[in-house]
Amino acid sequence: MKKWILAAAAVAMTGCAQIPNYQSAIKTPPPANLVGNWQTMGPQKGLVSKEAKASLIVTAEGDTLDCRQWQRVIAKPGKITLFSGDWVNVNNEVRVMPLVLEGQALHYDKLVMQKVQQPTAECQEALKQATEQAHAQKVAKAHSNGRSHHKVMMKNGKS
Repeated sequence: MKKWILAAAAVAMTGCAQIPNYQSAIKTPPPANLVGNWQTMGPQKGLVSKEAKASLIVTAEGDTLDCRQWQRVIAKPGKITLFSGDWVNVNNEVRVMPLVLEGQALHYDKLVMQKVQQPTAECQEALKQATEQAHAQKVAKAHSNGRSHHKVMMKNGKS
């Protein structure tokens, strides 16, 4: 528990000074024991309600999806990176949260999570949407080939 508190304090004190934006965070493949689907079990102080659930999906490549659900689903894509020697999740809003394994429990963002076979149906749908959106962005970027998608208009000299 002390290591988790120290890691959280270190991240809080350093803030996001070394990660100025989401694109600058280097996605790093996490250790195998972090890869998988993690979920809160029962009520937790880090959630807005006793009925709320939180899931964290971690891929072997280092992509993450932080999925919270209560009256609606809020899913934030992110990526795993090493930050000052600690494994952290950086979400697309540049929020840096330590990932600390203690036995079979993952301490993450004031939550204690356990590994599960698969995320909730709502988080699976959010993951599908996030994956489709990321794929569409890659395709659009590949088609633009770094150039503007607008055609250059030239005047022919006649008015």
